[in-house]
Amino acid sequence: MDKVKITQVKSTIDRSKRQKDTMKALGLRKMNHSVVKEVTPQIKGMIDKVKHLLKVEEA
Repeated sequence: MDKVKITQVKSTIDRSKRQKDTMKALGLRKMNHSVVKEVTPQIKGMIDKVKHLLKVEEA
């Protein structure tokens, strides 16, 4: 399957608990932290919910 590199570029301060939980579920902990994930419908959905806080690249 395809993989994507997800990087947190904005802070989760003053965000809803739901958005904070989504970032935690993606494995992102702090600013400029990156993770590589396989593209699944679940991961795509999580990325869409917090895409304003992320930078997504093909890996």
